Amino acid sequence: MTGAAEPVVLVVEDDLDLAEPLQEGLSQHGFRPVHVSDGRAALDVLERQTVDVVVLDVMLPDVDGFSVCREIRRRSDVPVLMLTARGHELDRVTGLEVGADDYVTKPFSLRELVARLRAVLRRRDLDRGASPGPADRWTVGEVTLDRLARRVWRGGKVVELRPREFQLLEVLMSEAGRALSRRELLDRVWGPDWVGDPRTVDVHVRWLREKLEPDPSRPRYIHTVRGYGYRFEDAGAD
Repeated sequence: MTGAAEPVVLVVEDDLDLAEPLQEGLSQHGFRPVHVSDGRAALDVLERQTVDVVVLDVMLPDVDGFSVCREIRRRSDVPVLMLTARGHELDRVTGLEVGADDYVTKPFSLRELVARLRAVLRRRDLDRGASPGPADRWTVGEVTLDRLARRVWRGGKVVELRPREFQLLEVLMSEAGRALSRRELLDRVWGPDWVGDPRTVDVHVRWLREKLEPDPSRPRYIHTVRGYGYRFEDAGAD
């Protein structure tokens, strides 16, 4: 996600044991969740406010999710991700036929859901003719990154980075000024299915500092957000 505003996610889920931690997790990953427990309430929300994406449970207490999705499609092109405990192929096909953009079967990991939400939002932007991604080049202080050329400069001199270092720097610079959690960095650089030590982020940050910072012990660009993650911004020359 590259916009300044947090994408609004309408979570339509009647199971509070799932809905509450889901809202918390989405908030930690840069989304702004709005929760309702039934289909009619979901349609009311969509009438009253702008929503970027809908996470819609199939099994609801009043109107089933397929019917809600069908009605959403009559009114809006907002992306819809269906959420269900049923994993049968027919249910998945039905969800797509009534207009869902994606389908996640319970139980699922938060990382998988976040990755799928980001994917449907990217597809929405492409469909609307928006830029397929962030700008192709960023400059912060003396550091410049070119996405297309996959090159980095500091003070006009090329900096050689490993592929994963480049990907990490790309994410940090694309969100310059914003604090990114270690979990979000893992999801966006290593992928939602990556399994390993989360401290690998810290190791790669250390390597980047050694290559980019005038004094790695006193970072000018890659700042630690204690207990959370990292933020990329220019703190000014020494």
